[in-house]
Amino acid sequence: MRLYVDTMDAVLVEYESDGRVKLDGEDWMMPSLQERRAILHAAQTQIEQLQDLVLALDSDPGE
Repeated sequence: MRLYVDTMDAVLVEYESDGRVKLDGEDWMMPSLQERRAILHAAQTQIEQLQDLVLALDSDPGE
């Protein structure tokens, strides 16, 4: 996984179910509340963009 978190200027590369995350070039850490919010916002934005992409590519251009 690679998720760019704009507000942190960091790339999340791994996560664990206990909430720990690993940023590119850093060790495992438990993100602060502010960091968790930034990661969640980036993830939600990415999900929305991917849903738009799926809709655009899945539609029949002849319709």
